[in-house]
Parts: sequence; structure tokens; C-alpha cells
Amino acid sequence: MAGLTHFDAEGRAHMVDVSGKPVTARLAMAEGWIRMAPETLDIVCEGRANKGDVLGVARLAGIMGAKQTAALIPLCHPLPVTNVALDLTPDPALPGIRIAATVRTTGQTGVEMEALTAVSVAALTIYDMLKAAEKGMEIGGIRLTLKEGGKSGRYEAGA
Repeated sequence: MAGLTHFDAEGRAHMVDVSGKPVTARLAMAEGWIRMAPETLDIVCEGRANKGDVLGVARLAGIMGAKQTAALIPLCHPLPVTNVALDLTPDPALPGIRIAATVRTTGQTGVEMEALTAVSVAALTIYDMLKAAEKGMEIGGIRLTLKEGGKSGRYEAGA
């Protein structure tokens, strides 16, 4: 279990003690997508969804999801998230919506999980709002693209 900080010496799961870590600026970015039929994407782009503004609601849901990450992911520290931004971009080539989240905080641990949760919740919300039009939508590509701050420094995903 060497290197896995969420396990103690006996291999039991535990919450990492970050009380001795310095407070630093933290940033994480994540991305993902939801693929759908071109006709379903047209519903979004033309504002014809029965449940309302799909991208606006999904953006709000992603922000709320990021703020609730510690309640959803065991052993995740509750953090004072200082900023969550989501970009939801229709992409006819996919076809679907590309989702990007940026999360910031100043704290003793990173916000990678918050960024990943924001993307996931936004994608699930899009699915929920459009499932009456199409049940076969596919969610994928969810990954961390950038992380800054803390002891491990900067991480940037390759293309």
C-alpha cells in the first residue's frame, strides 16, 4: 500500500490528516462530454427542452456538485471552495456537449475531486433533462486535465 495515502499501515482506509500541511492556492481543471444524437443536440441549441435551459441548469448543478463533493466521496475533505466555473460547449462533431470545470480554493489539500465531480454532475444533469428525448446518450472522457498547488506541484494531462 506504499504511496496510497488513504490507507494506514495495516491497509485500512482512513482520512488523511492534512493539519500539518501549509495553506496554499489550489486549482484543478477537469473535462468530459455527453454524446447524443444530432436531433437531441438541436433541442439543446434551439432551447426546445421541455425542462428548460439545459446548459444553464447543468452549469448550476455542476457548481452545486463541486460544493458537495465531501458529502459524496468517502474520505474527501470538506473544502472552502472559492470558485467553480463550468464551460458547457455544444459540439456538433461529437455530437453532444463538452464540459470543462475549473475549481479553486486556498487550503491544505487539492480540489481535483471537486472539479471531477462538477463535470460528472453537469453531465448527469444534461442526461436527466434530455432523457425524454433520448435515453441512449453516453457520458465519457471524464478526466483531470490540470492541477496546481500543494506538495506534488503541477500536473497537466497530455492530449
